[in-house]
Amino acid sequence: MTSDTLGDEAVLAGLALNDPEATAAFIRRFQGKVFGVALSLLGAAADAEDVAQQAFERAWRHADMYDPRRGSVQAWLLTITRNLAIDQLRSTSRLGAGGWDLAGELESPALGPEDHVLAADAATRLRAAIAALPPEQGRALELAAFRGLSAPEIAEAEQVPLGTAKSRVRVAMIKLRAALGSQQVEP
Repeated sequence: MTSDTLGDEAVLAGLALNDPEATAAFIRRFQGKVFGVALSLLGAAADAEDVAQQAFERAWRHADMYDPRRGSVQAWLLTITRNLAIDQLRSTSRLGAGGWDLAGELESPALGPEDHVLAADAATRLRAAIAALPPEQGRALELAAFRGLSAPEIAEAEQVPLGTAKSRVRVAMIKLRAALGSQQVEP
C-alpha cells in the first residue's frame, strides 16, 4: 500500500514520523488547496507560496497536536494556512508606514513633469489621510481598496462580523473623503 492510498490521518502520522513517502503524499494531496487559500487572502502568488511553505512546515512540526475530534486533517491544515496568511497581512500592513507607492499608482508615463509632482503630492496627502484613520478602519480599507477583497473576505480575514467589516470600509471612505475634500490643490 502506498502513501497516496492511505487516509489523511495516516499520511499525517507518516509526516510526523518524517517518512519521506508520506511527506510527499501529504504535500501532493493538499498543496492546491493550501495555495488556493493563501492566494485568496494575500492576492500575490509569491506571498501565497511563502505562506503555503510555512503551513506545511508548521503541520510537520505540530502533526502530533492534530486532534481528529476537532475536525478533518484538511480543515486543520487550512486553518493553519488561513492563520498564517492573516498574520502576514497584519505584519506587512503598509498603512501609515509610507510603504505604498501611491505616487506610482497615480502617475502615468504620458504625464509631464508638473503632473508627476501633482501626483506625488496627491499620494502624500492620501497616505497622510490613511495614516490618520483608526487602525481597524485602515486595515479594512487596505484589504478592500488595495488588495481587492470583498466585504465577506475582509470579515473573515479580520475575524469580525460582516456588518462590522462593511462599516469599517464605509466609515474609512467617508473619513478619507472629508479629509481629502478639505485639502484643495492650488493650480
